[in-house]
Amino acid sequence: MILSGIHAKTIAADLSPLAYRRAVKFLSELDEDWALHIAAIGPCRHEAKPAREPYEALVRAIAYQQLHARAGDAILGRLLALYPGVSFPAPEQLLASDPELQRACGFSAEKLATIRRIAQATVEGLVPNLEEARRLPDTALIERLTSLRGVGLWTVEMFLIYSLERSDVLPVDDFGVREGYGRLKSLERAPTPRQMREIGEAWSPFRTVAAWYLWRLPSR
Repeated sequence: MILSGIHAKTIAADLSPLAYRRAVKFLSELDEDWALHIAAIGPCRHEAKPAREPYEALVRAIAYQQLHARAGDAILGRLLALYPGVSFPAPEQLLASDPELQRACGFSAEKLATIRRIAQATVEGLVPNLEEARRLPDTALIERLTSLRGVGLWTVEMFLIYSLERSDVLPVDDFGVREGYGRLKSLERAPTPRQMREIGEAWSPFRTVAAWYLWRLPSR
């Protein structure tokens, strides 16, 4: 992952249209499999949500974990309905709410506990605000946020990709990434996370775009 930059400055989040074109050119030149797949899919249309605070992004990621999008939408919608007049509850609001009302939205006990831990860690300053997060390198954010029980590496990687627009993140634990590569290369078995990490080194500094294309491999 990109480690360039220092804490005093905002780390570049180059996922501009120009960067997409550079990434597409780079990946297309890796081999024929990549070239044919990218040609079939077309330009990269990755859509980030860079205005979201880390607290909100993490809560949303936990809400959707291991759920289909429609189920996640429904549960999150019921949670947001508890807080009329705001687009998303502040961490203090979430902590002040009756956990039983929140649980009734459809969260498992563990998911709700994780969401409330994220809110508490935000109040305490462990979860940074967006301005601070933009100054921190990937490894620092991963170490800091995965210290929260229930917040795993994948969750933080999704935050890096979709909220901070980091251009060189490859979520090797992601089923879609590994299965996508297996289909791209017509493998009998998808690579393990460790193998995927080693394979993906060749795609740097465009691993985020590579992941986007792997997510779009058709199922067998």
